[in-house]
Amino acid sequence: MDAAGMAAAIGDPARAKMLYCLVDGRARTSTELATIADVSPSTASVHLARLRKHRLVKVLSSGRHRYYSLQSIEVARALEALTVAAGGAGDIFVPNTPSHLRSARICYDHMAGHTAVLLRERLESLEWLCAGSEREDAYDLTPAGAKALTAMGIEIDALRLRRRRFAYACVDWSERRAHVAGALGDALLRFALRQKWFERYLDSRALRVTQLGRRQLQAQFGLQLSSATAVEVPPAATTACSRQL
Repeated sequence: MDAAGMAAAIGDPARAKMLYCLVDGRARTSTELATIADVSPSTASVHLARLRKHRLVKVLSSGRHRYYSLQSIEVARALEALTVAAGGAGDIFVPNTPSHLRSARICYDHMAGHTAVLLRERLESLEWLCAGSEREDAYDLTPAGAKALTAMGIEIDALRLRRRRFAYACVDWSERRAHVAGALGDALLRFALRQKWFERYLDSRALRVTQLGRRQLQAQFGLQLSSATAVEVPPAATTACSRQL
């Protein structure tokens, strides 16, 4: 590892602003990072290319957007150590997404929003979900995870045979953290809807967690949702929700 090159990459003021903006674990687009660093979009692209070259950041594509995040926890720790030495602190990301969309919604064919991010984190803490070897953003199930989900009625072996990626990280645009996409994400959403854990509104992508869903998420995954986690869609807001997505 070229420590001098990495230090030089961090040392540029514009690149440092980009990096410290990403320490909170959320991903951001190059346009957002350009604004944060107070540089033009083209200059931001050059800076981000250098940060990627030195493996300080990584990029994930989600639809037509590309989101940048720190390469690893080690990079975050190094930046935090520098912050401690400098006596400073970074800003905290505060989402401004409407609560009924931030809580839970459908992202293409899988679940997104705060609840989906919490579920992904819970699957990891249970050691059911792990990093995959297919690509940088891939997920896979551990043997324990595959056994547990199969016991619940999700046909994991059949999912692996589908002609699509099994599981990967999709950056959540309201949370700026990953939820699970791919065949596994599709299966989890279908299962949750079939079991009536969530209700889907006809003219919106927003989801509402049911009382049964709250109980089952706690029983099956140990995931306890607070009253503020899953918010009902206001009756007059459903059409507006679909336009926002």
